[in-house]
Amino acid sequence: MKKILKGLFVLILVAFISVGGWFVYDGVSNAKQYERHQPLSTLVEEVKSRENYVPYDQVQPALYQATLAIEDARYYNHGAVDFRALARAFVSQFVPFIPKSGGSTISMQVVQNLYGQYDGTAVWKAAEIVLAHRLEQMYSKDEILSIYVNIINYGDNHHGIYEASVGYFGVHPLELTLPQATILAGIPQSPGYFQLSDHYDQAKAKQQLVLQAMVRNDLLTQQDADLVYEQSIYDPTAKLALFAKQEKSLGFDLWTTPLELAI
Repeated sequence: MKKILKGLFVLILVAFISVGGWFVYDGVSNAKQYERHQPLSTLVEEVKSRENYVPYDQVQPALYQATLAIEDARYYNHGAVDFRALARAFVSQFVPFIPKSGGSTISMQVVQNLYGQYDGTAVWKAAEIVLAHRLEQMYSKDEILSIYVNIINYGDNHHGIYEASVGYFGVHPLELTLPQATILAGIPQSPGYFQLSDHYDQAKAKQQLVLQAMVRNDLLTQQDADLVYEQSIYDPTAKLALFAKQEKSLGFDLWTTPLELAI
């Protein structure tokens, strides 16, 4: 019996290594093909050259924090791939009481949007991981996060944070209030379902999830999160104050400095 179990274990291990080897080889091969037709650096520079591209330091920092909280909370602590998130996403497909989640990092989502590939097949996913790794070799985390908010779909045909900020609220991205930033951060996961024109209630429910994620990551207190949720996203007096720590280009540590409300 022990010999049978040992043999079975060896077969599973060999199969796992073989599949892994194929995945890596296929990913590198397909990534090269994609880059041969559309170099990653060229796609990024095309995005940055757009008239409505908003530089990193011209976007309300609260939008970055809300986005990371709901999309990729460990963004600054992992590489192009978050293997912990991938494992959680896999388990969530089979365990009913675990909320279903995706395993794509911000960098992987940037690659998806740059190449317009959203099919999720193993062939593309392998190439996506390789391309995301290359993206992080060429650009800083801050630059990639900036690219993300400038190309992501915010619903109602608003692509990028400039169109979303102006289209929904009539303000520049740097002038977004915390209620506005937190509701926008939740839209990209399903733009058609959360867009504000005809799915406001769903967007508000998603905003609550965003706020809870910020509370879990110690970016807001529960009391402040409740207050933000109750405020109108169309109220221009819903201000927030960001208290400085002289770190990073924005003047404070983006992912460890809690937001303090001035409302």
